[in-house]
Amino acid sequence: MKKVVYFLFALMLVGFSACDSEPKFKVQGNVTGAEDKTLYFEASGLNGIVVLDSTKLNSNGSFSFTSKSPESPEFYRLRLDEKMVNFSVDSTETVQIQSEAGKFDTGYVIEGSENNKKIKELVLLQAALQQKVDQLAQNTSMPAGIMQDSLRSMVNNYKNNVKRNYIFKAPNTAYAYFALFQTLNGYMIFDPLADKEDVKCFAAVATSLNNTYPHADRSRNLYNMVIKGMKNTREPRQETIEIDPSIVKEAGLIDIELKDLKGNVRRLTDLKGKVVLLDFTMYNNTMSAAHNLALREVYDKYHAQGLEIYQISLDPDEHFWKTSADNLPWICVRDATGAYSKYVTLYNVSQLPAIFLINRANEFSARGEDVEDIEAAIRKLL
Repeated sequence: MKKVVYFLFALMLVGFSACDSEPKFKVQGNVTGAEDKTLYFEASGLNGIVVLDSTKLNSNGSFSFTSKSPESPEFYRLRLDEKMVNFSVDSTETVQIQSEAGKFDTGYVIEGSENNKKIKELVLLQAALQQKVDQLAQNTSMPAGIMQDSLRSMVNNYKNNVKRNYIFKAPNTAYAYFALFQTLNGYMIFDPLADKEDVKCFAAVATSLNNTYPHADRSRNLYNMVIKGMKNTREPRQETIEIDPSIVKEAGLIDIELKDLKGNVRRLTDLKGKVVLLDFTMYNNTMSAAHNLALREVYDKYHAQGLEIYQISLDPDEHFWKTSADNLPWICVRDATGAYSKYVTLYNVSQLPAIFLINRANEFSARGEDVEDIEAAIRKLL
């Protein structure tokens, strides 16, 4: 019996020894002004955030965490309250982080790799962009159309800077990958599914990552995103489109039949007698909030006079669409085929958002890009 016990104890020692011999990385440092607060060490995986460890900080704020080294670059973060410090790890390095509680997510100093210094630069750039956007939103005296143009300019300038100095400059780095997934107001700044130029950014990083880490989950995931984005944004083939006569009503208007949030079929031609603003859009886009704000301003002004908005979402995620559209007062429908929607083809939609005006007689009046002042055009139709 003693021999069996000794044998099992020896196996346990071997197991513990094997675990201790696994290559590990370390993240350590201190956070001042955070006594008695809990600091969390978390992994930012493809399937979400996973808490790996935590510690209650003492008066000097020192901390130290260790974890198994990843086989390919992975992303982690320290979280204090609702503030985060993001960093990457690709070997057995030691990451040093110094910060203070009040500026935990922006005022930190990080040592250990060039990748993490660049990630901090990106974090600060994104924070500055978010601050500008928040200030813009607070300017209630600015017309919604001008606000939308200003937002678009801000985002495009940001994207051009990040493309040039981070993504295309070093697509084989962890910070280039990090840049792809930055968000603004909860939406991805770079669109991997609907923006042709953004897909090129994802493709550059995917190619580099796949060459170095072909079996990594992130490599495969990024590759799949690029393939889907390329399909969504490919140039349409020049071919004759057969239009079902049953969907063409009266003055050549192409009818649309899609389900709303409650599952009811809503037909565009049922709105005869109203002036209709037909809108093709995607809610999962950085421009969506400003676009809907502009629509809300017009809707509130003219709905009582006979204006209706028929908004078609091309979002691939049904739950996201329902959550985003839940509080909108106009007709919200969704085409699950997204970029492959027959209505996108029939209405010759080449970019989003795309607006069309329809008069009270159910007759097509104008495309948005051909109208200098949408609001004036609506007043004329009313």
